[in-house]
Amino acid sequence: ESVKLLKPTALVGVSAQGGAFTEEVCKEMARNCEHPLILPLSNPTSKAECVPRDAYTWTNGKCVLFSGSPFDAVTLLDGRSFLPGQGNNAYIFPGVGLGSLVAGATSLTDQDFYVAAAALAEKVSPARLAQGCCFPPLDDIRSVSAYIAAKVAVNVIDSGRSSKYPPSA
Repeated sequence: ESVKLLKPTALVGVSAQGGAFTEEVCKEMARNCEHPLILPLSNPTSKAECVPRDAYTWTNGKCVLFSGSPFDAVTLLDGRSFLPGQGNNAYIFPGVGLGSLVAGATSLTDQDFYVAAAALAEKVSPARLAQGCCFPPLDDIRSVSAYIAAKVAVNVIDSGRSSKYPPSA
């Protein structure tokens, strides 16, 4: 009823209530939004609010999904394949930490995390996006962290929050 009434565009699952995102809920999300964001983030897998195969099937592949647990790729009956990403702090925090250390940050702000998120998004290839995956491969974590660190360091320096370097002109 809530989804029908409120017409949300995103579901963020942090309840550890396996199966909370039902077929009815996911289908209603897809009726209300061209690409609903469905995030079953609870761990372990048995506590995930839904599994990617169900979400992709119930939304006819329309949803954007990442989970808190690793899941295998999903191929729908019509042959379309989707690769659910695993969203966790392994992507952002190492780069933010390294960038702040390199720059000698006196503080971290919301803007630093926005810069980190934008840098992470830049590292997602068109091929992975076409598979519905919002993250680069975890195998690339070191290069992705270094890229994020560089962007965060520049942001810290340019905003005058570096104890080591003056803002660039």
